[in-house]
Amino acid sequence: MVSLPETLHQLTAVLGELPGIGPRTAERLALFLVQAPPELTQRLASALLAARERIQTCRVCGALTESQPCALCTDARRDGTTLCVVERPVDLLLIEKSGSFRGRYHVLGGKLSPLNGIEPEDLRIRELEERLGPEGVREVVLALPTDVEGDATCHYLARRLAPRGVRVTRLAHGLPVGGGLEFADELTLSRALAGRQPVA
Repeated sequence: MVSLPETLHQLTAVLGELPGIGPRTAERLALFLVQAPPELTQRLASALLAARERIQTCRVCGALTESQPCALCTDARRDGTTLCVVERPVDLLLIEKSGSFRGRYHVLGGKLSPLNGIEPEDLRIRELEERLGPEGVREVVLALPTDVEGDATCHYLARRLAPRGVRVTRLAHGLPVGGGLEFADELTLSRALAGRQPVA
């Protein structure tokens, strides 16, 4: 059996470390890249290095940015009285793509998980509290995952922020648009029923 060169194995192994890339996809990508025109691989390498060197987290909200503070924090058209708390920078991007939120953001950098050693001091909770008064925040929207750790983090934040006099809300949970009841689990159906709205 013919074996692949060692450098190709190394490239495949590195590509396989990327999220969502399995062994077969990693091998296909590696084979493509070593046979691609040199200009493409050089552009890819340059883009990777430039992104890694220039991209940083915003010191205010925690979003990915090239400038401090980020464009979202300096945009005067955004509503500074509403703050949306997300787990990771990618979650912020997903909400922005929806085009339905015009407030500001705060990236926690994770969620509480005592079993994994993630305690409140490991997250950007203190930074969140420091933003409330000076920015005139009246509502904190918790846009965290609906798993056990996400629920625990939401409850913790709601209790911790309650004395601050801000309204703490959470994204509604329910059925996805276009999805049938047969594809929903019991917890999703229960939350959908609990959060039902009147029909206009």
